[in-house]
Amino acid sequence: MSLAIRPAVIGDAETIVEFVLALARYEKLEHEAKASKADIGRDLFGPEPKVFCEIAEWEGKPVGFALWFYTYSTFQGRHGIWLEDLFVDPAMRGKGIGKALLVDLARRCVRAGLGRFEWWVLAWNKPSIDFYRAQGGVMQDEWTKVRLEGEALAALGAA
Repeated sequence: MSLAIRPAVIGDAETIVEFVLALARYEKLEHEAKASKADIGRDLFGPEPKVFCEIAEWEGKPVGFALWFYTYSTFQGRHGIWLEDLFVDPAMRGKGIGKALLVDLARRCVRAGLGRFEWWVLAWNKPSIDFYRAQGGVMQDEWTKVRLEGEALAALGAA
């Protein structure tokens, strides 16, 4: 039994898309998952990537991923990490893979002197909420997410 966490490489683009689709199915959001292998290849492995990914391998086989990017807190005057997606193959859960992905990113934060490590969790996802709390995560219930997309984004952008 061996677990390794490594940075994603361009050859992982299709695997990342498969993980994104599996996560979208789990979150009942498959209708929103539109990213392609080309999108992932461009944005993670292009000349100036703005988003990054770690792959979890169990005995050499990809079994999970963490996709993230840097943020900035004006209050702290420091960068942080935003975890956009964390997913572990359901058949591989309970082996410490999700925690290892979180630990890897937390270590990155500590090494770089970053001030925050944040992410969203769906309110109905009690197993994940419990897991994150067990890692020391604090739910930020006083904040409300705001999103502009589609026609509303286009209208504001055209104003």
